[in-house]
Amino acid sequence: MTLPYQSPISPGRSWYEDTAGPRPEYPALDGDRTCDVVIVGGGFTGLSAAAHLAKAGTNVVLIEAYRLGDGASGRNGGQLGTGQRAWAEEMEAEYGLSRAKALFDMAEEAKAHLFDFAAANAIDIDYMPGQLSVAHKRRYVDDYKRHAELMASRFGYQHISFMDAAETAERLGSTRYFGGTRDIGTGHIHPLKLVIGTAKVAAAAGAHLFEQTPSTGIISSSGKVKVTTPRGTITADKCLIAVNAYGGNLEPVSAAHIMPIGSFIGATVALGAASKVLPGGESVDDSRFVVRYFRKSKDGRLLFGGREVYAVNDPKDIHIHIRKQIAELYPALKDVEITHGWGGYVGITVPRKPFVREVMPKVISMGGYSGHGVMLSNFFGKLYAETVAGNRDRLKLIEDLKIPAFPGGRRLRAPLLFLALSWFALRDRI
Repeated sequence: MTLPYQSPISPGRSWYEDTAGPRPEYPALDGDRTCDVVIVGGGFTGLSAAAHLAKAGTNVVLIEAYRLGDGASGRNGGQLGTGQRAWAEEMEAEYGLSRAKALFDMAEEAKAHLFDFAAANAIDIDYMPGQLSVAHKRRYVDDYKRHAELMASRFGYQHISFMDAAETAERLGSTRYFGGTRDIGTGHIHPLKLVIGTAKVAAAAGAHLFEQTPSTGIISSSGKVKVTTPRGTITADKCLIAVNAYGGNLEPVSAAHIMPIGSFIGATVALGAASKVLPGGESVDDSRFVVRYFRKSKDGRLLFGGREVYAVNDPKDIHIHIRKQIAELYPALKDVEITHGWGGYVGITVPRKPFVREVMPKVISMGGYSGHGVMLSNFFGKLYAETVAGNRDRLKLIEDLKIPAFPGGRRLRAPLLFLALSWFALRDRI
């Protein structure tokens, strides 16, 4: 009997892996290659860039250290959201209305692009509409009410409505939250199906995809970029680094600005038609700094995430921690069977905004989506392809965001982040 594949970089086997259908394997690189663009990283960003570049006739090589989707792209919560990670009015306070509106509109275009790409390429991503954003403290409710009003009046987004406590309880099937918003202009997807489908599109367009091929070094000199691997060197005119939380020591600038944090998800058995949990099928995110996010799958399972882990070691039993959080919101589910428990790493930045930078000549790094990557990362791959074609204007909107490095340097930044985020987690409970 063959054991099911287990990602060497992410704990647990996900429900996505058992429901995505066939997951094609791609060969490891064996020998030297020359191309126009080399991409390091086989998640949403890299695969989207490869697909758009190959369709434009660019000779592109993509390498992935493990299997495509082994990182966050194939294992995340599947929620799209709306706008950037920060609320649009927060962006306005920092950048002014014009720039905040441009960033919001870009994110909305990213959402439309994801839907259009999936439809045009016949990728069934299990899309389900609707997202609820809910306040876990009573004092936050007015902020949600104001947010719904501002989205319509200042940013032209008419799909968000305010929910009082009674409507929130009805739509959640839980009385643990005090109000929030309902967004009918977004929804949630099966992320691994999108990974698999995007890879197929890229390969069919002529992109050369290689799994089990880690990069052992990136050098830019004399107008060329050389990416070394255990069994060959790729020489290219340009390089995209798209490893997000899994960069390690690959390249120091990205590593200083993007920090990996662990996040974990559990999937229950199907709850059945009589369940009062999320009767409308929406996804949910809450107001905690250490956010909880959950949704129902198309077959009625509760997919519940939220135990972010800032320590180095993964929890020994994801199921125990996830069930405890489920029971807080849904006491009737305190003994529910959890069929899958899995984790992975999310790339965050200090201000929770994406990191895009030319880290050495002809080498651009993208990541730090900070929990908002399902929508943005796919679109950023498209923006990178636009840049290669000669139009960098739209990418510059993101490149120009000021993203400071994490304090403490390489040795102290992880302990400092652990202390800071543990403090925020404590505040969530007070």
